[in-house]
Amino acid sequence: MKNIILIIGALIIFGNIGYAQDKNTDLREKLKFGLKIGANYSNVYDSEGEKFDADAKLGLATGIFIGIPIGKYLGINPEILFSQKGFQATGRILGSDYKFTRTTNYIDIPIFLALKPIEFVTILLGPQYSFLLKQKDVFTNSLTSFEQEQEFDNDNIRKNTLSVAGGIDINVKHVVVGARLGLDIQNNNGNGTSATPRYKNAWYQVTLGYRF
Repeated sequence: MKNIILIIGALIIFGNIGYAQDKNTDLREKLKFGLKIGANYSNVYDSEGEKFDADAKLGLATGIFIGIPIGKYLGINPEILFSQKGFQATGRILGSDYKFTRTTNYIDIPIFLALKPIEFVTILLGPQYSFLLKQKDVFTNSLTSFEQEQEFDNDNIRKNTLSVAGGIDINVKHVVVGARLGLDIQNNNGNGTSATPRYKNAWYQVTLGYRF
């Protein structure tokens, strides 16, 4: 966490120097769109606070974003992202160690309210709609390896999920460095059966973007 704070602080200083060299226009009042790519660091938690042990995993996050100004200090920033989430876990079964990894592929559509206190910093907060495309489970131990992909014909799996997300963008001319934190509002399924454990996604996201 300290390293992340130091990196963000360095980017703010760098952005301030960059904008100090070009004061001819204020980009906060211009419509912008761009491309971004980065990574999610995701995990899951039980929505009722019950014990659910899992470890975080990395996944891809990439897509497009738009900056729509509402005056100089406010705006709306929608995004459309391909976003991988999930978790991993280890344990023992029948005296043998195992590893289980779940990767879930989503289309994430956050709609952020953007606060732009200064030209090179944007603070973002808003709801997010997520549509589940596919889930991949991999189970391995010393004796076997098993892999399964699902596209969810089972109605018990919630394919449409509401979340809340927020973060900060550091804007250095055309380059945008973004950091996000997101949490699901809804469970992954309807009733939390033993076959499909009940949980919600939680993730950190870091991206590098280019705005036109």
